[in-house]
Amino acid sequence: MNFNRRAKIALLGAGLLSGAWSLCAFAAPPPASPAPADAAAAPAGAPPAEFKTLDQEVQGLKKDVIELNKDLFVLEEELLFPANTQVAVFLSMDVGTFFALDSVTLKIDNKEVKNYLYTAREAEALLKGGVQQLYLGNLKVGKHELVAFFNGKGPVDRDYRRGATLSFDKGVGAKYLELKITDRVPKHQPEFLVKDWE
Repeated sequence: MNFNRRAKIALLGAGLLSGAWSLCAFAAPPPASPAPADAAAAPAGAPPAEFKTLDQEVQGLKKDVIELNKDLFVLEEELLFPANTQVAVFLSMDVGTFFALDSVTLKIDNKEVKNYLYTAREAEALLKGGVQQLYLGNLKVGKHELVAFFNGKGPVDRDYRRGATLSFDKGVGAKYLELKITDRVPKHQPEFLVKDWE
C-alpha cells in the first residue's frame, strides 16, 4: 500500500470519527441546568420549546411541499398541453326527466380518445349543475371532427344510445368544446349538442 493511499484512508477515518463525535454530541442531552422560574410554571406534560419550534418548521416544510406540488402540476400541464395545440372537451347536463347518463365515448378524427363510465354520484353532480372536463389533449392546426356517443336510460327506462357530431377548425390557441345534454320537453326526448366555445 503506497503512502498516498494510506494518507487518504487516515483522513477519511478521521473525518468519519469526527462526524460520529459530532452526532454523539448532537444526540446527547444538554447538560442539566437549574430550571428557570417560568419552566416551573409550565404544566408537567407540556413539550419543551425546542420540540414546538421543530414542529413548526415541519409544518412550514409541509406547506412548502404542497405549494411546490401545485406549481409542478401547473408546469406539467403547460408542458404536456401547450396552449397553441390544446383542446379541451367539457360535459354538462340540464336534464332530469328524459335521460339518465351512464357513459360517454369520445372520438376525435375517428380515433377514440375517451371512454368514461359515470357513477351515480357523478351523474347526480352533473344534474345539479356541475361541469366535467372530460378530455384534455393536443391537436394540430386544421380541420377536425368530434363525435360523442351518449349511453344511458331514456324515456320509459329504455336503454338509450345517441350520438352528436361537430366539425371544427383548430386555430392557434386553445380550443374549448362542450357536450351538452338537455331535455327537449315538447318531444319528450333528450337532446345532445356539441358547442364550440369561440
